[in-house]
Amino acid sequence: MSASPRTSKDRSQTEPTVVRWLLIAIAVTFLMLFLILPLAAVFSQAFDKGFTVYLDALREADTLSSIKLTVLTAAFCVPLNLFFGVTAAWAIAKFSFPGKNLLITLIDLPFSVSPVISGLIYVLIFGLQGWIGPWLQDHDIRIVFAVPGIILATIFVTFPFVARELIPLMEAQGREEEEAALVLGASGLQTFWRVTLPNVKWGIIYGVILCNARAMGEFGAVSVVSGHIRGMTNTVPLHVEILYNEYNYTAAFAVASLLAFLALITLVIKTIAEWKVQQQLQKN
Repeated sequence: MSASPRTSKDRSQTEPTVVRWLLIAIAVTFLMLFLILPLAAVFSQAFDKGFTVYLDALREADTLSSIKLTVLTAAFCVPLNLFFGVTAAWAIAKFSFPGKNLLITLIDLPFSVSPVISGLIYVLIFGLQGWIGPWLQDHDIRIVFAVPGIILATIFVTFPFVARELIPLMEAQGREEEEAALVLGASGLQTFWRVTLPNVKWGIIYGVILCNARAMGEFGAVSVVSGHIRGMTNTVPLHVEILYNEYNYTAAFAVASLLAFLALITLVIKTIAEWKVQQQLQKN
């Protein structure tokens, strides 16, 4: 005779104390080894020679240039990915149309393709020996080894984040509220702004935060298309690599600490957004 749900639940809550503490110890050990200690090492090395040296490393011209380029790249990528993510999620979750499964598969494509490969794709298309490279050169247009190439490569590796957060949330909410709004006389645009969007706002925030963090921390794809031109096409991750290769460890860790700060801020906002999203799903 099969056990009742209540009996199964009781068993899951009465596992041996040793097993529970062993699992907790393993989880804490992994967190210490692969999260806490690396972050502590970054900040320790960054401030190793004092706060003044730390600030001087951040004020250096090439560092400021890499920060500006990183912010510029994120400023282009995040709004574009937000627009794509919202529209794609709305279409997939609320409507049926030919090619729907193909669209879902394509959205997941950057997760399965190495960032280095995605960078090489843009070199193949826009590079000097690429498909349209000669035409671009004749018209004095630079994509690869310039800012446009960095932005395009970053958009490619980050565009699934917003859509992937919104699709399950919109699907869980169903279409009842939107249909009720339409019956009451609201237009499609009014329904979206006053019903759909408020219900998924925390999912949007969650997706935007993840997208922004990935855009600012992307290394592989950007490394391929940037050309590593110091002070011109180096983002923060690329600049950290250059400083480290030059044995300028204090400056390297100082600049890396900016990405570590971003990671910590992302973690806090991500936790809040996840909690809000879970609340919305439970209400539905």
